[in-house]
Amino acid sequence: MKKINEIFYSLQGEGLHAGIPAIFVRFSGCNLKCDFCDTRHEEGPWMSDTQIMEAIASYPARMVILTGGEPGLWVDDRLVSLLHEADKYICVETNGTRPLPEGIDWITCSPKENAPVLLERIDEIKVVYTGQDLSPYLRIPARCHFLQPCSCRNTDEVITYILKHPEWRLSLQTHKLIGIR
Repeated sequence: MKKINEIFYSLQGEGLHAGIPAIFVRFSGCNLKCDFCDTRHEEGPWMSDTQIMEAIASYPARMVILTGGEPGLWVDDRLVSLLHEADKYICVETNGTRPLPEGIDWITCSPKENAPVLLERIDEIKVVYTGQDLSPYLRIPARCHFLQPCSCRNTDEVITYILKHPEWRLSLQTHKLIGIR
């Protein structure tokens, strides 16, 4: 059984896959306590893998985004296998502090200050910018390094930073900007 905050269908709003229709499986619970987190971790039902797959099957998209909270607390080999058997493209959005099973198609790591990144493979780094030193995040190997304003409050500051440090790419929370989930 897994604690699920919600399962819903929308467009991916952030990172390299922005704009692609996706089924979001938002897990409850996290091993970190970030003040800008948008998940209420105490909410949601306990669901079996079968129930999760039934909910996913009600949507037409191939992309499934496992997010949280921290999905690394819940995602296991069995769920990854079931998703692949259903021909789903599996994306995980993680803080990187927990190991993940093999077979995930795309890993987005949103590392947090002073928290270790334990993953061997990361496809994209997404850092919410709050004025912190970003040099440690550039040492994490990934295909893309995205910098994201904190709830769109410091967008100008982020743009200025990226223009001075072009190894970063801008990631906006487009779902929030256009008013969708």
